Amino acid sequence: MINKILDLFLAKDAKIGIVGLGYVGLPLSIRYADIGFKVIGFDVAHSVIDSLNAGQTHIEHISNETISAAVKSGFVATSDFTNITDCDAIILCVPTPLNKYREPDLSFVLDTMRTIAPYLRKGQVVSLESTTYPGTTDEELLPIIERQGLKVGEDVYLVYSPEREDPGNQHFDTQSIPKVVGGHTKACLDVGIALYQHAIDKVVPVSSTKAAEMTKLLENIHRAVNIGLVNEMKIVADKMGIDIHEVINAAATKPFGFTAYYPGPGIGGHCIPIDPFYLTWKAREYGVNTKFIELAGEVNSAMPNWVIDKVADALNTHKKAINGSRVLILGMAYKKNVDDMRESPSLQLLDALLKKGAFVEYSDPHVECIPKLRKYNFELCSVDLIPDVIASFDAVVLATAHDAFDFDLILKHSQLLIDTRGYYKKASPNLIKA
Repeated sequence: MINKILDLFLAKDAKIGIVGLGYVGLPLSIRYADIGFKVIGFDVAHSVIDSLNAGQTHIEHISNETISAAVKSGFVATSDFTNITDCDAIILCVPTPLNKYREPDLSFVLDTMRTIAPYLRKGQVVSLESTTYPGTTDEELLPIIERQGLKVGEDVYLVYSPEREDPGNQHFDTQSIPKVVGGHTKACLDVGIALYQHAIDKVVPVSSTKAAEMTKLLENIHRAVNIGLVNEMKIVADKMGIDIHEVINAAATKPFGFTAYYPGPGIGGHCIPIDPFYLTWKAREYGVNTKFIELAGEVNSAMPNWVIDKVADALNTHKKAINGSRVLILGMAYKKNVDDMRESPSLQLLDALLKKGAFVEYSDPHVECIPKLRKYNFELCSVDLIPDVIASFDAVVLATAHDAFDFDLILKHSQLLIDTRGYYKKASPNLIKA
């Protein structure tokens, strides 16, 4: 059995099924289609299916031309999960958010597995890429598969290989980012390596699915903790009248032992605000309190409130309150030059300002309108950044420093400009660092 599937991958005759055609699944689908594999993409959003099959993208940094080329290569998007049976590999790229109690929500993963389980057959490999806590693959996915009468490691091969996508990163892409792979058994690992070795320049095998799951968490917790540190340093520096960005840039000249992290209005994206809580939740099962990680999470979660206080203080200097003031937020995406709003602190700022009675608008060249989201339904669209519009607001908050913004124009015409990203280096009477 294993030799047959290894030969399929070696000859590029395997059919790849990718479930979830978002920021992770779609680039992976395109990569496999580009190197000659037949790819079926699965999604429950019919609008996504229809647009992709028509050669139209739904993610800004992926062009229509790229989608059209994938379709011409044989890529097909569908919501019909009976097609799972035709696939030799099934790669799961579905969300793993937190619930309202900030606990892991595996509903997307588990619902997907239960949906595809009746269509699994011998000779397939199932790979989970969604970020999750150590033990998920073996404890949750394996039983669902084996209830179908399939033995993992003999009939079906189960692996975990965490996604490492970074939307908008011009230096790394799906192909060039090394791929960590862990298998439930040695045979599973061998098949997992074969699955990814054509598509990814470097495959990094680890001893188990748990090790691969923990690797992903360590990567993002490392970043979350360091961002939490620098966000706390920003608050201290602000109280002392010190520009934290000047300090970071000076410290970064040290050629060893220091990595520069930069503060902001909070943390966003699907990974960094969420992943630490997956580990802290699972660690409690083993009687471990992850105080250091949780403290960083508290610091980062508090940053939007820090910005709101800065807005209130700035308006107060003009004898105005937040209630009734007009506030413009610059940037809805969680980082610059992308359209990704997942867990964006800008959304938290918008929600908080509205609840405090402000009249709030936003401008973002990458987000034309804010769609209905799990937590929010703002029904707002981006406004044009022209002098009269900028000047009409009592305060402007720079939350995401997109390159497309005309920063000189913004500074010139803002009554008050609250800079949460440290973009502006020179002092100005209407500029407040936050």
